[in-house]
Amino acid sequence: MEAVIRKQTSFRLREDLLKVLQEEAKKANKSLNNYVESMLMDAVYSEPNEETKAAIKEARTGKYAGTINTSSLEAFIKSCEE
Repeated sequence: MEAVIRKQTSFRLREDLLKVLQEEAKKANKSLNNYVESMLMDAVYSEPNEETKAAIKEARTGKYAGTINTSSLEAFIKSCEE
């Protein structure tokens, strides 16, 4: 197994963001460093699967864009089916 080399660095974060990160790290039973590193790894290295890539491409074309009716639950469901 290859050793992971880590380099110390520092960032300036908003106090409210830091507080939320600390709380989430505690909930996940991780150190703040490990939690932030995990979140960054997920954000940087997660690539959508082929089905998701196709859906993103389709959505960007606007080909099937329509109007969603939110006046009632029934109207919403019907407008999603059209």
